[in-house]
Amino acid sequence: MTDAPLTLFNSLTRQPEAFVPVHSGEARVYSCGPTVYNYPHIGNMRAYVFADLLGRVLTWKGYKLTHVINITDVGHLTDDADQGEDKMEKMAAARSQSIWDIAEHYTQAYWADIKALNIRQPAEWTIATDYVEKMIAFAERIAPKHCYELDSGLYFDVSTVADYGRLARAVTEDGEGRIEAVDGKRNPQDFAIWRKTPEGETRQMEWDSPWGKGAPGWHLECSVMSGEVLGFPFDIHTGGIDHREIHHPNEIAQNQAFCECGGSGSMSLAEAANSGARIWMHNNFLVERSGKMSKSSGEFLRLQLLIDKGYHPLAYRLLCLQAHYRSELEFSWDGLGAALVRLKRLLTAARNVVDAAPDGAVLADTQTIVTHQKLAPLLEKFDAAVSDDLNTAVALTVLEEAVAVKKVDQAQKGALVAAMMSALGLPLIAREDLRIRPKDATVTEGEIAEAMEQRKAARAEKDFAASDRLRDELAAKGVEVMDGDPLGWEWKLPAA
Repeated sequence: MTDAPLTLFNSLTRQPEAFVPVHSGEARVYSCGPTVYNYPHIGNMRAYVFADLLGRVLTWKGYKLTHVINITDVGHLTDDADQGEDKMEKMAAARSQSIWDIAEHYTQAYWADIKALNIRQPAEWTIATDYVEKMIAFAERIAPKHCYELDSGLYFDVSTVADYGRLARAVTEDGEGRIEAVDGKRNPQDFAIWRKTPEGETRQMEWDSPWGKGAPGWHLECSVMSGEVLGFPFDIHTGGIDHREIHHPNEIAQNQAFCECGGSGSMSLAEAANSGARIWMHNNFLVERSGKMSKSSGEFLRLQLLIDKGYHPLAYRLLCLQAHYRSELEFSWDGLGAALVRLKRLLTAARNVVDAAPDGAVLADTQTIVTHQKLAPLLEKFDAAVSDDLNTAVALTVLEEAVAVKKVDQAQKGALVAAMMSALGLPLIAREDLRIRPKDATVTEGEIAEAMEQRKAARAEKDFAASDRLRDELAAKGVEVMDGDPLGWEWKLPAA
């Protein structure tokens, strides 16, 4: 079979492009990580399911993957621009805790969600506060040509680099929508490289610098950490689509200044290739109509809430895979429930042919095993789907075709299904492990099992009155009996 070329959509050029690595045989990827001031909501986690999928597909295509995700524990302000409080400082004050304790708690919570969604560990987690000295050195290098100092800090002059805002394509005379006016700024879009601690204030996180005591700007952090670990230029930078409007254009401007590529004027494609990453990729929003996605709404939609309501976190992963990463994905409890049913059916069928699913399947290895005339075309279709800008919706249907195909070599079928599942990040777990008790359920599984056995016996003796009575008793305790369920699950505890 012929390997499909890997094509990825580049947000910078707004077109799909063939992936050609900077370093032969290696793919270097940087993903914007969380600001660890609160729990991530499921919309935040879509970005990491997407980044994990990208990494798995790069592995599938045979590249050595070096993936870096940062942890922002300083510098991110409450309005994502240059006004307001530091998110970490604000939460520490609200909780009367050390900012370091806040960072540790929410970093651990984020890592727990990463594990629950079967997201692979990156090559390195970069912690912002570990790189402050290098951030200061980076700022010192670009300051003479590209920055100016105000009472509030050191600012980047966006007019000193080519085609600022090309990534966002939303630059106007009034500047970007979320950037508020700061007295003395030369251009509305100029942004803080270093924020001075206001006179009379003391922050928990602050450092000495040539521009006074203070903290780095949020945008500076990612430029420094990506460049330090991966080198400029590297291959791919990922993030949520909200980063495409301010954060990533500011990163690109800093990277251009640091690399001394692209003066004022129009940025060519060659210069764009030296703007940090060659390809910039963004997942679209997860939309939730009730407004509970926001962290300001109190009980927002975090992964633990899904688990508390009886949904396995892998159902959310499958929900994400059912849509293309560049399309909006609407969240609903019905949609999540349907994804869980699809996952149950897939895993039930897969376990009949697969003993274990490897982590990090590679196309070339799978091709040497899968040669059957019915199976090889399915492998080719699957590879074409994931190579076409990560088209997981099609890839999932091909996986289901592979699980259902009959009269083939079972060893080859098992190898094919296992490789496909690995490429999509779907672990082969027992179907009973997908059943999670809602947090507020009071009846025990032992009590349910006993009642179900009694009900089976009653139905075998055609005592339908007793069978109906037992069903009604279970229903009164919140247990839904599913007669005729083809999966054989027989009952469930519906989410509250």
